[in-house]
This record gives sequence, structure tokens and C-alpha cells, in this order.
Amino acid sequence: MTRILKGMLFATTVLAPASMAYAQDVTLTIESWRNDDLPIWQEKIIPAFEAKNPGIKVTFSPTAPTEYNAALNAKLDAGSAGDLITCRPFDASLELFNKGQLASLNDLPGMENFSDVAKSAWTTDDGATTFCVPMASVIHGFIYNADAFNELGLTPPATEAEFFALLDKIKENGNYIPMAMGTKDLWEAATMGYQNIGPTYWKGEEGRKALIKGEQKLTDEPWVEPYKVLAKWKDYLGDGFEAQTYPDSQNLFTLGRAAIYPAGSWEIGPFNTQAQFKMGAFPPPVKNAGDTCYISDHNDIGIGLNAKSGNAEAAKKFLSFVASAEFADLYANALPGFFSLNSTAVKMQDPLAQEFVSWREKCQPTIRSTYQVLSRGTPNLENETWVESANVINGTDTPEQAAEKLQKGLDSWYKPAK
Repeated sequence: MTRILKGMLFATTVLAPASMAYAQDVTLTIESWRNDDLPIWQEKIIPAFEAKNPGIKVTFSPTAPTEYNAALNAKLDAGSAGDLITCRPFDASLELFNKGQLASLNDLPGMENFSDVAKSAWTTDDGATTFCVPMASVIHGFIYNADAFNELGLTPPATEAEFFALLDKIKENGNYIPMAMGTKDLWEAATMGYQNIGPTYWKGEEGRKALIKGEQKLTDEPWVEPYKVLAKWKDYLGDGFEAQTYPDSQNLFTLGRAAIYPAGSWEIGPFNTQAQFKMGAFPPPVKNAGDTCYISDHNDIGIGLNAKSGNAEAAKKFLSFVASAEFADLYANALPGFFSLNSTAVKMQDPLAQEFVSWREKCQPTIRSTYQVLSRGTPNLENETWVESANVINGTDTPEQAAEKLQKGLDSWYKPAK
């Protein structure tokens, strides 16, 4: 009897910590729109975190990109959202913070690994509070078919004049559409067109900030000039580009029918699996030889803490992991074309991704001009820029008409702070 009691006592003593640890296990849920990322999170990122944090389990629970904002808002309002919220850049996430749905991360260990520019997409207007950990940016430029370039004896252009001379040579040869871009989906014309080359003319952050301050207008020459350049693209986009969708453009390039693709770096991963030819990339050409080079290095994705999470302590451990150099290397190399915003440089294993990120060393970075402050009202400047960029390329609006429409819309609701 005594032996049985001793055995029971031993079992209780030994097993108690295990059952207590089990009872304290926490499962964190990540809300995200990046449903294409699911295998990367499940196979690489989450196992790396869980191995160092026993007792914390993580579930990646994405929603379709087009449904994410509405679904997330509904869950947050209902109190049923996950612990960790993947953050869109700028105003969409700022609105969540202002509603008290995202927590301040000012004191989070690891936030010191990011510059103010890296944090700008998830920081309040006064710069006082950061509410999401920066994860990655995307860079704009041009991807080209290197086999086609070799066949035609072409080299990547450095200046605007070289760019159009290159397009003329491709067009004269006749074997390839010079550039794969359509205007049917509107955003493609603005994002891969206007926001890609525009910083060269409005001088990146200098012009963008001057626009927000009211010191420049969209009718000023630095903002009209990129539209004048875009208007010339029409002759190089191939027949029927007005009815060409974004997937059509991708297919034209990856099937080898077009020589150049005005690009966002997010295309690198899919293009690597689809294109059967060698690819290269070049940054937006400068206006004149010797000019400063500018690139759109746009803050794209971050991750924050649901202010009503019941697992805040565990969630902060995960967020500190996201802020680490280990995560930066894992994420950037698992998703070539989504570049780390961490101050620790990440060596890219993918050569095309390395080419894009190398431009940071010689070009001035900026973000898309419409994303901060200027698209909070109606009409929405971002959406209006989609329309006018397509109109200019289609030839239904002149560059000057497009600029006047955009400025008039902005003036109707935006009054720069004095």
C-alpha cells in the first residue's frame, strides 16, 4: 500500500510540470492576405520560431487578397480576429491603429533594427508610434529577356534616350513585342508605369514630400513629365494592349513573346518557374547621363498585434522574431522579390533578386507617391492615378489633362497642413 502511494506521489510530482506546461501552451493565429505564402510559413518560418519557443504554436490563416480588408475589418469589429495581423502599408493599417485595433510596438525588442523610412508605412503621422513590424518592400524596374537581348545584340539602357532607342530596335526587328504591359486593369499602367519611372522626374522623396506639403502640384512639370514619357510607350506595347489584362502581360513575357516587362519585384518568383529563358533587370533609366538614379522601393508588408489578443505576451515573442536578422534572411530568400527592411543586409541567393536589391546601393529610394496621406479622401488619388495613367497611354487624355484632373480631385478635399 505504501509502495502504491509512493508511486502515485512520484507520478503526480513528475507529471505535474508536464501537464502544467501543456495547459499553458498557446496557439497564435496570423491573419494575412498572402495566401500564396502558406507553404513558406508552414515549412520554414513557423518551424524556425517554434523550435526556439516551446509552448507557442503558430497557425498561418490567410484570406484571399481581394477579400482580406473587408474580412479582417469584420473580424476585428466582432472580436474574432487572430492575434497577429498582417499589415497593409500606410493608411489602411493606420486606420486600424486609430480605431484601437492594433497595439503600439514602440517598446518591442527588435524594433531598433529598422530605420524610420522602413517604419514609415506603419507609423503615425506625427512619428510618435509604430504599430507594425516591417517585413518587406518591393522594388520597381524592368525585367528583360536576356536571351532575346543577346540575340538582337542589345544591352540594358541607362538613360531615357537609350531606353527608347532600345525599344525602336526591338520593334524594327519584329520578333518580339518591345514591352508587355496592358491598360485594361488600370492599376498596371500606374504601378508599373507612372510609379516606376516617375521618381526619376519628381526626385523621389523630395517631390513626394513637397506634394504632401502643398509646395508642389501634380500640374507642375516634374509630375507631368513622366506622363509625357508614358504617352510614348503606346507605340511599343503591341496590338490590342488596351484590352490586355495583367495576367495577359505576364503570359506574353514568360512565353517569350515580349522582350521587356515593366515590373514589380514580386514577379521574380513566378517568372522563375514559368519563363524558359534567362532573365535580367535594369532600373528606371535616368533622364540624362550622370543624373541621380531613383527607385520605388515601396514598403509592402508588415505585421502587428491585435490590441484585443488574449495572447499578447506570446505574440510579442513572435513579433520580435519577425524583427530579427534570422527572419529577414528566411523570408527574403524564400520569397525572392520581397526584400527585407531590416537594417541587417541580406544576401540574396536568387541572381535576379540580387540585381534588384543591388540598386539600393546606387539609387535613391522612395515610396509610391499616392500611398501616404494623399489617398485618404474622395476622390481617391491612388485610384484616380490608375485611371489617368491608362488614359494617357491609351491616348484618350493628354499628360496635361491627366495632371489637371488629378490635381482638381486632390484640391477638392486635401488641404495641406500649414
